[in-house]
Amino acid sequence: MATVTMALSSPALNSLNLRRSKRFSGVAFASVNKEATSVGVRLTEGEGNLPKVVLTSAQGSEAEIYLFGGCVTSWKIPSGRDLLFVRPDAVFNKKKPISGGIPHCFPQFGPGPIQQHGFARNMDWSLIDSENVEGNPVVTLELKDGPYSRSMWDFSFQASYKVLLNGKSISTELSVTNTDNKAFSFNAALHTYFHASVTGASVRGLKGCKTLNKDPDPKNPIEGVEERDVVTFPGFVECSFLDTPDELHLDNGLGDVISITNTNWSDAVLWNPHLQMEASYRDFVCVENAKIGTVQLDPEKIWTAKQLLSVN
Repeated sequence: MATVTMALSSPALNSLNLRRSKRFSGVAFASVNKEATSVGVRLTEGEGNLPKVVLTSAQGSEAEIYLFGGCVTSWKIPSGRDLLFVRPDAVFNKKKPISGGIPHCFPQFGPGPIQQHGFARNMDWSLIDSENVEGNPVVTLELKDGPYSRSMWDFSFQASYKVLLNGKSISTELSVTNTDNKAFSFNAALHTYFHASVTGASVRGLKGCKTLNKDPDPKNPIEGVEERDVVTFPGFVECSFLDTPDELHLDNGLGDVISITNTNWSDAVLWNPHLQMEASYRDFVCVENAKIGTVQLDPEKIWTAKQLLSVN
């Protein structure tokens, strides 16, 4: 593991229980020097004084990850364009999950017995590891059960989230470990918001997939099969695609074609709220890697899913 230097100047960040160790809660080494810049990992204050990790690759790309929710909120390629989108109504006060970027949905996707999309996006994750591989920064975040999670889902678990930034790609790896003495079940998703022109955005690779279309009635999805080569966003869109291929292609309508590759995310969801969010719906689309079916995880077993977003 490479040594990471992180600039901490405010009382809020200095209270994160700093300690020098290979595994650390929050951060390691509160100092600034030129060597730190080359490592490409920096902890700083973000919106609402919330701690965020800034990754910078040797090729000039940049990503931001808030520890609250373990949420990647920005992915800028070397040209400076941010390919992710954070809604203008997003709040950074821990009272609500961050609306945008790549929020976690775990241990529930959508509505169900517990709160919408689960609790992982509403909890503080810890930064436990970091390294730099040939100019590409890598960080690992961790989430464990606590009183808040157990109040609605009474299981012991450990989730790790590894994020690697390259020149023209960003990859994530989510691993869930059952640390309880009994089995549990869950589903999950990465609710990714992409910056887009909604009238020009389209997705390829979904033809032939079984669909669950929540338009017009979200409570009674209509089953079908996708027949289009190119799926667009002509109005309100909320549709699940089951057993999707390992790679989809999003044309964001702004000149970028983004490859969305996955391992073990078996499904995909397209969403745009249209007039339900009149202030911002024109500027984003969601293409979400998901595990809609139930994952049954026995004690000490691990479930892992990977996502790679890349541009040419």
